[in-house]
Amino acid sequence: MTDDRSDQKKEHDEITNNRLMGLAGELYDQFVDEIVPNVTLPSRTKANIEYSEDSDVWVYGDRETERSAKTVKGAFQLLKTSHVIDFLIKNHLGQNRGSTLRELYYISENWDIAKFKEQPESDRLIEDLEIISGLQREYFHMRPEEDGATMFGPIRLREETKRGDRIIHCQEDIGESGYQIPFNVENIEFLDTDAKFIIAIETGGMYARLIENGFDERNDAILVHLKGQPARSTRRIIKRMNEEMNLPVVVFTDGDPWSYRIFASVAYGAIKSAHLSEHMATPGAQFIGVQPSDIVEYELSTDKLTDKDVAALRSELTDPRFGNDYWKEQISLQLDINKKAEQQAFAGKGLDFVTDRYLPERLTELGIL
Repeated sequence: MTDDRSDQKKEHDEITNNRLMGLAGELYDQFVDEIVPNVTLPSRTKANIEYSEDSDVWVYGDRETERSAKTVKGAFQLLKTSHVIDFLIKNHLGQNRGSTLRELYYISENWDIAKFKEQPESDRLIEDLEIISGLQREYFHMRPEEDGATMFGPIRLREETKRGDRIIHCQEDIGESGYQIPFNVENIEFLDTDAKFIIAIETGGMYARLIENGFDERNDAILVHLKGQPARSTRRIIKRMNEEMNLPVVVFTDGDPWSYRIFASVAYGAIKSAHLSEHMATPGAQFIGVQPSDIVEYELSTDKLTDKDVAALRSELTDPRFGNDYWKEQISLQLDINKKAEQQAFAGKGLDFVTDRYLPERLTELGIL
């Protein structure tokens, strides 16, 4: 097989190979030294995330859990870890191939007693390897199962693909569906942009509304469709554009507790993947709305909060990612009015209201326009 990898990708593969081999070597040395094999990991719970003054994101704290062969369950976990490391080194890195998380689960069917019982088990093991190695799963050549999100706006980039480099302008060279973000955005080089800011949008309907209304052209904006809870590649490309192109980021979601968590994952990092917050989170990102105060001010069409919504909002009041005065005030207001609203509720004011009035006013308030 011809090795068509770039120098940067070869360097990444070498780093990954060394770290995975290092982990395997540590387990081997423990055997030789007659130490019960074990690895330690940060506890992945809300109680173990803390604010990092250095990176302005939420990361795991000092609480740890142990994977140890002292128990049968722990021994099986380390056995499966060894099989995964062997597979990644020999097949992915050694042959420049890749697999999805779903494929990894089925591949383990050939590992006898080391096979996974369900996919969440193999997914968690890949997360463990990320934490231990300090590398993103994309370095392992692991691909997500779902399609990537899209973006649309005045930016020109070069994407390295298996079939050669492609130079793409994300307004002029694509249709209105947008440029599809690849699973590994480290293969992208940003060339130039006329954009002044990035607006990350939760729903496909609102993303399409902004494109149809020409919001990107009138305001020199890059639109990023989050597709609900954003994929890792989406969060990573937002962070890279923010840092490398010096573009401020704003996030526009529905007005409910689940959507606020979408914003939090972009700005502060997700609890499940706090070990990657420094790579994925954009701490300078600002929340546009839909704010609970918008529901009141614009008399938006609403739905009543469900019991799960109320419980989620109360949980957010104790979540350190929502610990500032702004979020406490907005969440308390929402609990008081007992209402939630979708982005599309602005359509009740007219199809141009959101792009002609609401967003320009909010962006001015935030100091973006």
